[in-house]
Amino acid sequence: MGYQRVYRDAAAGLGRLLAERGLGLVYGGASVGLMKVLADTVMEHGGEVVGIMPQHLVDKEVAHPGIHKLHVVDDMAERKAMMIALSDGFIALPGGFGTLDELSEVLTFNQLRLIDKPLGLLNTNGYFDFLLRFFDQGVSDGFIRDEHRNSLIVSFEASALLNKMKQWQPVAMGKWIDELKAESQTNK
Repeated sequence: MGYQRVYRDAAAGLGRLLAERGLGLVYGGASVGLMKVLADTVMEHGGEVVGIMPQHLVDKEVAHPGIHKLHVVDDMAERKAMMIALSDGFIALPGGFGTLDELSEVLTFNQLRLIDKPLGLLNTNGYFDFLLRFFDQGVSDGFIRDEHRNSLIVSFEASALLNKMKQWQPVAMGKWIDELKAESQTNK
């Protein structure tokens, strides 16, 4: 959940805004951490919450018992696939390796145009600053295209993040994979 109260406050603020704007929440289904704060706040303000959790985590009794619907799946890969299918957009709150895993998968799916859904970072307390610098270094060193880096929506404030996500458009590019293949042939 993080050591500083600012993270819980930001999750609660986002939950309130989602409910006020009539946006439901699809999340991992947990009854712990910032995700519990977010889910509880969405429900407290009349919003709908859907969770998706692998059976092994349900068995460890970390599933949220009060959400509207809980999908129990076989594994983490199925969880992410269902979350991607059911969601219209994604917001990463400060978190750990699971957050990074899910964030990376959505970034990659958008890059490959397997999906066209906005992805935002709620950069509470500058939590994602080092990750954003990593992405910027990837652009500088030629590993990440600037267009893909810039498709990631970042804000310190939940309302601004939701507004930017509403305006988001997928990256309109030519056949960048073909360009990379041609570049590789040239560099041989």
